[in-house]
Amino acid sequence: MSGFQGQVNVQPARGVAGDFCDANPRATVNAGPGGLVSGVALYAGRFAWASYGQVDGDGAPAVANSFGSGPVTGFLHRDQQALITGFLEGFTMRMLPGTGITLFEAGGFWVVNDGAAAAVPGQKAYANFADGKVTFAATGSPAAGGAATGSIAAGAGSLTGSIAGDVLTITAVGSGTLPVGAGISGSGVVSGTAVLAQLSGTAEGVGTYRVNIPQTVASTTITAAFGIFTAASGLTGTFVVGDVLAGTNVVAGTYITAFRTGTGGLGTYIVNDPTVVGSTAITSSSNVETKWVCRSPGLPGELVKMSSWLQG
Repeated sequence: MSGFQGQVNVQPARGVAGDFCDANPRATVNAGPGGLVSGVALYAGRFAWASYGQVDGDGAPAVANSFGSGPVTGFLHRDQQALITGFLEGFTMRMLPGTGITLFEAGGFWVVNDGAAAAVPGQKAYANFADGKVTFAATGSPAAGGAATGSIAAGAGSLTGSIAGDVLTITAVGSGTLPVGAGISGSGVVSGTAVLAQLSGTAEGVGTYRVNIPQTVASTTITAAFGIFTAASGLTGTFVVGDVLAGTNVVAGTYITAFRTGTGGLGTYIVNDPTVVGSTAITSSSNVETKWVCRSPGLPGELVKMSSWLQG
């Protein structure tokens, strides 16, 4: 069995990732009836993002995963709630999908330093967009993802569809496409509605889609707007879904929502903002700064105290 215990320590460990590291005040993320629940990849001891894969009784996002984009929703405390479900799996920190969970937005916790450098008290904690793991660095120092000479073009689509709850059904395509991350508009469509995932049908065409705002819209013309980021040359690093882009004239908050021809390297990617950007140096960051700070030193792979409470 992989990971089976092979030694006994004389002294107990200081803690396990996700444990409380102090007795300071703690606060949890507010959720309505039916929220929050674990998604397909939620791990104790990591940061999490809530999305609209399901909504709670207040219509707020109810599904939490250890991946996402933008500010984190909260941190998943370890309360022995993970379940071993994998064949011959010796241990796990993964939550069973659909399990009711509580995320914390304040408190002190033990976390694993997933960075390549030692964590120093006072540094800010950063959450990785891909897996929610924690690294530490000075404030305003997100980790570099990819970099390339590239541009952003406006993408568009005109389709016929209706919305019931958080499911958009497209019945016909007039022109263009409807990729994940596209913002949509139309008669009766709530402002700010965007596509989170495609559930069925032809890729970016006729089929069903998950949207971020539950609503009821009769069949109408649906207009899609999105950006197409082209990484053309001079690649360093890797671009991944969730990466936030930066560069001359790139709108703050622009991030990659889906792969197109690019799968980490040169190629095209869907982004959430359709603002046109001419050829320029474009970089991405692979994590986001949180309000938590480092409270004890630790080498890469070691346990570190992380707290939302500032000293002094």
